[in-house]
Amino acid sequence: MSLASRISALASRVGLEVKTKIDATHPGVARAWVCFGYVGTQVVVRASHNVASVTRTAAGRYRVTFAAAMPDANYCWTALARSSTNSGTQRVAIVRSSTDQKTAQYVDVSCATTAASFDDSSEINLTVFR
Repeated sequence: MSLASRISALASRVGLEVKTKIDATHPGVARAWVCFGYVGTQVVVRASHNVASVTRTAAGRYRVTFAAAMPDANYCWTALARSSTNSGTQRVAIVRSSTDQKTAQYVDVSCATTAASFDDSSEINLTVFR
């Protein structure tokens, strides 16, 4: 048996072993994600998984509704926003207000400037883990 054949066989066995250990229920797999932005006068969803809708509730404020609800509100989410201009004005994806909510059905995500004023972004990427 050649070295290439041995490496191929080993890779195949490793793949089969990993396949039995990691599936859709593994906590390291994202339960939902979405790439969206506010372009012109509308929310544009470019790609998503387990996201039913993204609604703009105010400038820089969005509600992301899950297609299949989380088991509870004890999930972790992270988001990143792209600067809307080339002037170096940064955008930050955050939850800042006590009125922002995180439930099993949806999460409120806010986008703000570094001066802490709400502002839209042409691209926001949200990932949810549970």
